[in-house]
Amino acid sequence: MDTLEVLGRRYRPRVVDSPLERALAISGAVVIEGARATGKTMTALHAASSYVLLDDPESRQILDVAPRSVLEGDAPRLLDEWQLSPELWNLVRRAVDASPERGRFILTGSAVPADDITRHTGAGRFLRLRQRTMSWWEKLPPAPMSVSLGALIDGVPPAPNLDAAPDLADIVDGVLRAGFPALVDLDPDQSATSMRAYLDEVGRADIQRLADVRHGPDVIRRLIVAIARSVASDVAFTTLTADVRAVAPSINAETVSSYVGLLERLFVVEAQRPWTPALRSRARLRTAAKLHLVDPALAAAALGAGARQLRGDLTTLGLLFESAVVHDLAVYAGALGGEVRHYRDSNGKEIDAIITLPDGRWAAIEVKLGGPQMSAGARSLRDAVAQIDTEVVGEPILRLVVTGTGPILTLDDGTVTCPLRALAP
Repeated sequence: MDTLEVLGRRYRPRVVDSPLERALAISGAVVIEGARATGKTMTALHAASSYVLLDDPESRQILDVAPRSVLEGDAPRLLDEWQLSPELWNLVRRAVDASPERGRFILTGSAVPADDITRHTGAGRFLRLRQRTMSWWEKLPPAPMSVSLGALIDGVPPAPNLDAAPDLADIVDGVLRAGFPALVDLDPDQSATSMRAYLDEVGRADIQRLADVRHGPDVIRRLIVAIARSVASDVAFTTLTADVRAVAPSINAETVSSYVGLLERLFVVEAQRPWTPALRSRARLRTAAKLHLVDPALAAAALGAGARQLRGDLTTLGLLFESAVVHDLAVYAGALGGEVRHYRDSNGKEIDAIITLPDGRWAAIEVKLGGPQMSAGARSLRDAVAQIDTEVVGEPILRLVVTGTGPILTLDDGTVTCPLRALAP
């Protein structure tokens, strides 16, 4: 459908468009999930032939008296914000069961329903897609030269380019430019103001719709700031709890853990799970997840970090940049059916991002803010991979160092390095 005609905004192509098209050709219904304002409605409407917006008062009235009627319309039919009427899940399931037609429905939602009614009734009927905020490839002007992650995974080396390196100002701009479609063209101050309001709304209203939260919005906001402070790092709930106790002295780690779970159900927080392969050594695998906010610019806004602060604090900039790399890898890997994890063992060896694919192949990615660190990143990857029993899990199909300010090169040991600005699906 024409999003300009329906919603008054021209559609901006997204990486998730192709996976959505493939999913509609396979399944009777596709569920697009993601945080509020990530563009799910626009993406789904662009692919749909008819629609109903379930947060519209008129639609709510129809649901009260004739719920099945909202399923009627040309396929694919979009049911936007379906979680506001969870009973629709079973109606869609029955409609899919009653017809062999593929691609009948697209459901979008910004939260997992509290009763988790989808757990046992969607198998074989629904496919799920995760829509994240916009990657650098989606939100920034086209780079002079791009490096396709898909091509790298298929074994196609990039053409070298020593002039591809952005400068530090470009990196700061990329980190601070919000990936929420409605904010991407705002200036930094306007964007930061909007994102702080977004965080306030998460604590004031969004989380309250999922559960009866005992603490007020200031506690949720403090927790989000604590997560932002530890973004892209292994963080214990006891550490987050100590931070939150500044506004809630009696809060315990169990409660903080439950709040993090609610933020995950809102897709505001995403956990980067550990990868646990077989090892050659007696090292023990670390199993803590790394937590990321849905958008690196949102983390910067939570911390009150603008361009001047980040230029003077390269440690914080480095953490936010790593979160940006993991975010974009998740967007691109998701389009390939893969996911992004991390590796760390008790010998101190770690890999910032591991892409695992459905066929068992895997790729190892190190993140370095500065281009001159690319050789150190390649050595770190070699040392970490040497700990892994590749006779069991296979050799990595790709070793990649993603930098902020480095060139596009294939190093002598086969490791590829490129700046995030050049990385594409």
